[in-house]
Amino acid sequence: MKKQRLLKIKELIEKYEIDTQEELCSRLNDAGFSATQATVSRDIRELKLTKISKSGGGFKYALLVESEHYLSDKYLRVLKDGYVSMEPAQNLLVIKTVSGMAMAVAAAIDSMKFRQIVGSIAGDDTIMMALKTNEDAVKVFKEIKSVIED
Repeated sequence: MKKQRLLKIKELIEKYEIDTQEELCSRLNDAGFSATQATVSRDIRELKLTKISKSGGGFKYALLVESEHYLSDKYLRVLKDGYVSMEPAQNLLVIKTVSGMAMAVAAAIDSMKFRQIVGSIAGDDTIMMALKTNEDAVKVFKEIKSVIED
């Protein structure tokens, strides 16, 4: 039941601009979950929710890390500075980097915690990344590319 409640909280804060624990508790109860303010408070801590500014003023709850492929600023800088090119080849990704940056770029990508990546080998300026399937290689290729081009 707790797992479903946590998933419902994520869904609710994405759908509505919820700014208080009481409102979140009320919306959970309306959705069929029996939740007290104390329960909601613990759930907020567990989900690492934070408050961010709303467009019209005030604040609303949001996930602190909205993406499972979150990159810290340091790793993002390493990835963008070290990246040269990337090509999918079957279930592999071959990533070219600036000389001496392959290990750092591989660590940055590892920090994104892609479940599709089986393993990586980094040399001086090249990373060979093995993925579970050919489709996974294309998907991860596109996600890494979108981070670099952002």
